[in-house]
Parts: sequence; C-alpha cells; structure tokens
Amino acid sequence: MTARRTLPTEESADLLRLVRDIAARELQPRAAEAEATNAFPRDVFRLLGRAGVLGLPYAEEYGGGGQPYEVYLQVLEEIGSVWASVGVGVSVHALSCFGLVTSGTDEQKKRWLPDMLGGELLGAYCLSEPHAGSDPAAMRTTARRDGDEYVLNGAKAWTTHGGDADFYKVMARTSDDRNGISCFLIPADTPGLTADNPEKKMGLTGSTTATMLLDNVRIPVERRLGEEGDGLRIALAGLDSGRLGIAAVATGLAQGALDHALAYAQQRETFGERIIDHQGLAFVLADMEAAVQSARATLLHAARLKDLGLPFSREASIAKLVATDNAMKVTTDAVQILGGYGYTKDFPVERYMREAKVMQIFEGTNQIQRLVISRDLDRSNVGDVSARPNIS
Repeated sequence: MTARRTLPTEESADLLRLVRDIAARELQPRAAEAEATNAFPRDVFRLLGRAGVLGLPYAEEYGGGGQPYEVYLQVLEEIGSVWASVGVGVSVHALSCFGLVTSGTDEQKKRWLPDMLGGELLGAYCLSEPHAGSDPAAMRTTARRDGDEYVLNGAKAWTTHGGDADFYKVMARTSDDRNGISCFLIPADTPGLTADNPEKKMGLTGSTTATMLLDNVRIPVERRLGEEGDGLRIALAGLDSGRLGIAAVATGLAQGALDHALAYAQQRETFGERIIDHQGLAFVLADMEAAVQSARATLLHAARLKDLGLPFSREASIAKLVATDNAMKVTTDAVQILGGYGYTKDFPVERYMREAKVMQIFEGTNQIQRLVISRDLDRSNVGDVSARPNIS
C-alpha cells in the first residue's frame, strides 16, 4: 500500500487509525457482496455514526466532531478506498445536514441535529429534477403555504438514499421568481412522500438512488430552514462542500485501485520477471501514483481555505474536476494492469472503474465545474498577486 498523508496532531492521527481499522474490519469484507446484491448497508451508517464519523465537520455542541474539513476529507478518502458507496453516502449525509447547521434556528438545531449527526437519522439531499439537473433554478417542485403548513408537490430525481433515508432535505419553489426557492427538512414517514423504483446503475449499486415523489406532502412551517427564498443560496453553498466530499471519495477510490494494481504488479511474473520490473508498466504505475497525490493535494488545499474561512468555491470545483477525472484514469489503468483478470468480477478493480464514472457526473458534472472555474477566472484580476489566497 502506498503512503497516505496524515495530519501531525495526535487527535487526527488517532481518528484516521480508527477509521482505517473500521474500514478494514467492517467495510472491506462486505463491500463486494453488498455491491453485487444491491444491498443497502444501513447498519454501517449507524456504526459510523456511533463512531463519530457522520458528524465530524460539525460543532461538538450538537453531537458533531468539531474537526477541520481537512481531517474530515481524509476520513472520507479512507472509507472511499474500500467502499465508495459508503463514502458517497457519508458525504451526502453531511450535505443533507448542512442547511440545518448553517441556516437553522437554535431550536431546530437542538431538536434534530444530535440524532442526525449521531447516525440515528440518515439523510438524503433532494435538489435535482428530471429536467433540472445542472440548472437547479429551473426546478418545478412547489411548496404552497397553507396556514401553518406547506404543501409540496413534485418529483426529485437522483436522490442518494432515496427510499432508505430517515429525512430528506428538499428544495422547492415557493414563488414564481426564478430564485424563489426554499429549503425544507421532511421526515421519511410523512404521508405523500414516496420513492419510485430505484435506478439500475452501472456502479455504486450498494447505494440506493431513486426519484422521490411528493404528492400533497404537508409539513409544518417549522420544517422550513431559513426564510422563504433562501433555498437556492443554501443549496449552492452546500454544493461547494459536497464537491470536496466527492473529490475525497474519488481520491480514495483511485488509491484503492492503485493499491490493488501495485500488489498484483509486484507478484505477477512474465518473461521471468515481475511485471513491475517492465518499464512500460512501471511508468503506468508511476503516473497513477502522481495522479492520486495530485488529487489529494488539490482537495486538501481547498479544504484548508475552507477551514480558514477564505473563499474556496473555485478551488472546490478544481478539486472535484481533478480528483474525479484522475480517478477515472487511475481505475481504468488498474484494470489494464491486471489484464484479463481486471475485467472479471473476481478482482475489485472492475468495480472501482464502474464506480469512478459517476463521480464525473454528480455534484455538478465536470463540464459544469469547468464553467464555474472559467467564470470565476473571468471575474478575477489575474495580475493582482494580493488577491491570491494566503494560507500560511
């Protein structure tokens, strides 16, 4: 196994050792079978919640871990290196808590956050719609005020944990204005809220993805987060952090594929030599290592900006773009290194390759990331050195 970077503090080092141990003992032995049978590992999320993993980047006063994002992302990477579905699930759960943490009232936080961050309540995030993926402002799901309640109608596509979550963070239109969108926390057992048939995906099959249907779903006004019209702001702010989560899982996935490819190359012999001793293949492994380390450095740089309270939106998009494109390349190369064996389900690298593909798509496609980056560049003064972030 190639070396991973860890933080110098004793607390963070202990945390990463704990997560690696959980990943090796509890996650890795179950991953292949769960992915093959489309089995959603709800108990794993309870385990991670009780270990303090689900609430790591949030405040301790509400049951969180109070950890810097830099630490949290390394934890996600460790999980993603053995079971990407769970890594993505942890990232999505954190995103589903984001609106409550940043825009909820003290009363709302005290009431709901402890169980959410402790793993008793697993979350889902409902933003995309069948016709409004990369353009969330075009959503059609509505929330009509009716006295002390809202009545929601519509459909939310591509919902991770759809049908398996305990609560849903839902964005819905409360006015005809393009940005007239509000944010709601809806319990899973609310009448009128149902999950359509799960999507049949090429990868991440241990993670349920479904369209959530809202048919006259009534919820009290106290379930709205922030003011009316704050929803799009809450959604877009959360996506920056969510993109870092996916970048971390993608980096972990690439690391896992590299670990398997390296082990195989050190053992497999052709023409009387280990295949790693053939320069052509050794250079492929070197490029894979460079790609993994480049992705890791990029996402941790963005995390440090976030931890310092500095703007990090552009860097989050860069990290998501670099890490997921690199993961696709690294996992494909891992399959190539294993040759025919890599193409079979007897080895995990074919699954890793299938799982890497969707990471270039969700949390904003990589084409959208390029759009975000280029627009931000256009707004900036490239020649102004003082405008560059200083994290020293």
